[in-house]
Amino acid sequence: MHHTSREGRLAAALVEAADTLIEDFDTEEYLRRLADHCVELLSAWAAGIVLIDGGEAVALAGSRRGGREEMALDLLAAQHNSGPCLESYGSGRPVPPVSISSAQVAARWPEFTERALRHGVVATFAVPVRRHETLLGALNVFEPALPNSASDNGRSEVAVAQALADAAALGLENHRAYTRSRSLAGQLQEALSSRVRIEQAKGMLAERWKVGTDEAFIALRGHARRHRLPLDRVARSVIEGDLWIDCDHCI
Repeated sequence: MHHTSREGRLAAALVEAADTLIEDFDTEEYLRRLADHCVELLSAWAAGIVLIDGGEAVALAGSRRGGREEMALDLLAAQHNSGPCLESYGSGRPVPPVSISSAQVAARWPEFTERALRHGVVATFAVPVRRHETLLGALNVFEPALPNSASDNGRSEVAVAQALADAAALGLENHRAYTRSRSLAGQLQEALSSRVRIEQAKGMLAERWKVGTDEAFIALRGHARRHRLPLDRVARSVIEGDLWIDCDHCI
């Protein structure tokens, strides 16, 4: 039976992380998928991702693989004051694998280490979710054993997690740019459509009254101002025959 290599699975995960130019993009589902890939590729117990904006957590997601999603979310929630996620996000650098019991003895991340030990987590590390100099959050990995951060395997785990986090940052930033672009395009299209409707209404009134389009526009605008209505709404009503403006009265 053929098994996809770790490199192949990593490549597929990175491609998926970059595929965010879609309209029905779900940020939390996207982050869950990324956390699942992290668990699968690293054989970790669980993983969690937090996105931070303005110093506040704006999105949390835990891996579903292994049935430990609640555990991952609980360990992310325990980091509102301190923890590997906040430390990695604050420095913009990875927090290397660390023993939970050692961190507890050193009074490092007290609430987080207490909950992690309760869940049976032996070790953890975190990497920043960043795009160039822009920090978006952090990815936290929870493990049943402490990898040797000085060994090739330990360094490899951190490198794989960082590659996934970097791909996520790129995907998230691309989606934000895509959303802004679509929003701007929609605004421009609506502005153009509005202008077309106003011109059409002016033409209809000018033809009806046998006057110039400037005079028709003054009447249209005057009606909108007196009734505190958007000019485009008045123009649409004129076009659809829902509004009758008397020329002598409005001018």
